[in-house]
Amino acid sequence: MKAVLIKEAGAPENLYLGEWETPQPKPHEVLVQVKATALNRADTMQRKGMYPPPPGASPILGLEIAGIITAIGTEVTQWKIGDKVCGLIPGGGYAEYAVIPASQALPIPSNLSFEEAAGVPEVFLTAFQAINWIGQLQKGESILIHAGASGVGTAAIQIAKAIGAKVFVTASKGKHETCLQLGAEKAIDYKTENFQEQVLAYTDGKGVDMLIDFIAAPYLQQNLNSMNFDGRIVILALMGGLTATEVNMLPILFKRIRIQGSTLRARTLEYKARLTKDLYDFAWERFETGEFKPVIDSVYDWTEVVAAHEYMEANKNIGKIILRVS
Repeated sequence: MKAVLIKEAGAPENLYLGEWETPQPKPHEVLVQVKATALNRADTMQRKGMYPPPPGASPILGLEIAGIITAIGTEVTQWKIGDKVCGLIPGGGYAEYAVIPASQALPIPSNLSFEEAAGVPEVFLTAFQAINWIGQLQKGESILIHAGASGVGTAAIQIAKAIGAKVFVTASKGKHETCLQLGAEKAIDYKTENFQEQVLAYTDGKGVDMLIDFIAAPYLQQNLNSMNFDGRIVILALMGGLTATEVNMLPILFKRIRIQGSTLRARTLEYKARLTKDLYDFAWERFETGEFKPVIDSVYDWTEVVAAHEYMEANKNIGKIILRVS
């Protein structure tokens, strides 16, 4: 089969379309003819040699797929050849064929194209895990979502709004309208505004009950200062750096703040299967009715993968960047 391969760790131009052995499904897996996949920050990190795939996973980039089942493992009973599915995989999405555990495959909603469906699994599973499983956001609470116009950010806005929470986001000014249309009550320009001051002003000095962060170190103090009592901070990435210095820890103790980091790629098969089922129960009818939607910034043919990676690293996108596999 054809697949996007890496000449050597480094810049986007090291990606190229080459030949790779077609995977075969294990007893609990299905083989999918990939019609579309999506870019994630993890892909750019792996390309640079900074994020190796988990043991046993395909070394090919790509953490989510949408396509058609062409073969099923001997233990699979819930799917059949010809079914249209999407789902999260630990690697192998930038290819003509990929395998996925049957328990992690999801039916493509009837109103979504392959390209749209490819933009669902990673961001909605990540956002759902952070908001529902870890942060346990409740109706009537408030949440601050950093990078609100990112793929996970746009999914998180929709999930938090559906729960009945008050949603605040940070994003550059040109991305505010998208966040507001999705359900955010207030969009804060992190380039020109102090998000801590804005959050406290819009919550009457109380702070938010939950916060999703991708920046980490440089935001830590402001994040702590932006929290309400019993607030929960979920850190999903370390884009701003690893080391925070001279942080006043008093808010953690005084306000009983809980800070938890989370990744998804290296979780167990059982964990991801349970998460997939819970997301399906919570979200799939909402996709069918149009209440939920993947926010797609752009679609590239997979022969343009270098340009797609360059575009992601320029931070210009609002929502997902998709690769159409031909």
